Amino acid sequence: MLFDSHCHLTDEAFRADLSGVLERARRAGVARIVCVASDPDDSVDALARVADGRWIWTTAGVHPHAAASADDGWLTRVRELTAEARVVALGECGLDFHYDHAPRDVQLRVFEAHVALAQETGLPVVVHARDADEDMTAVLRDVGAGVTGVLHCFTGGRALLDVALERGWYVSFTGMVTFRRFDGAELLGAVPEDRLMIETDAPYLAPVPHRGQRNEPAFVERVADAVARHRGEPGELVREHTTRNANRFYGLEA
Repeated sequence: MLFDSHCHLTDEAFRADLSGVLERARRAGVARIVCVASDPDDSVDALARVADGRWIWTTAGVHPHAAASADDGWLTRVRELTAEARVVALGECGLDFHYDHAPRDVQLRVFEAHVALAQETGLPVVVHARDADEDMTAVLRDVGAGVTGVLHCFTGGRALLDVALERGWYVSFTGMVTFRRFDGAELLGAVPEDRLMIETDAPYLAPVPHRGQRNEPAFVERVADAVARHRGEPGELVREHTTRNANRFYGLEA
C-alpha cells in the first residue's frame, strides 16, 4: 500500500491520458493520492476533475511562484475552499529564493498568511522551501501551537530539518532520492519514522529509471524503494509507516 502525498494531477502534462495515469497508479499499489494545488483556480480544477474523497484529495493555497500575481481576494478564496471536505491541507505555499519568481517580501507575507490560516482552520500546511533555509527556519521557530506542516521535496540543510522536527513537522522526499548524485542520505536517515513521508511531485522529478520523462504517481514505489535502501530498512516497513504518516498528516482514516 502506497500513498503519493504530493503530486499535481491538474498539470497540463496529464490532460491527454489522466485516466491511464490513475489506472497505472492503482496497479502499482497506490491507494491514496493528494493532488496539491498551486493557486485557488487550481484547487477548483482539482475538485471538479480529480478529487473524489475516496482515494484522491486536494489542497488550497498559493505557490510562492504565484505569490506576486495572486489577486487581493486570494486569502478569502482559499479560506472558502477549506470548507470543502476534499480539501485536506493548505498550500502548496512557502518560499523559493532559487527562482525568485516573486519578490521575497511578498513570498514571505503570503506564506505567513497561510500559517495564520492554518492556525485558524486547524488544517496542515504543505510547504515548498528552496534556497530559503534561513527565512524558513525563522518562520518555523515562530509557528504557533497546533500548526502542523510538511517540508515537501526536502532539499534543505540540517538546521532547517532540526527546527521542523522540533516543531513536530513532517519531512517528505521525492524521486531525487534515486539520483546518483543525491547527497541527502544522512538527513533522510535522521528523520524519525513517524515524521517521514514520500511523494512524486509529478509530473516533475521523475525517479530513476524514468528520469527525464514525465513523472506520475505510479512511480512513488521507486521513491519508497530508494528511501528504504538509504535508511537500511525493509521496503514494506517504509511503505507502512509513510502511508500511516500521510494519513495522519492529512487527517484521513487509515
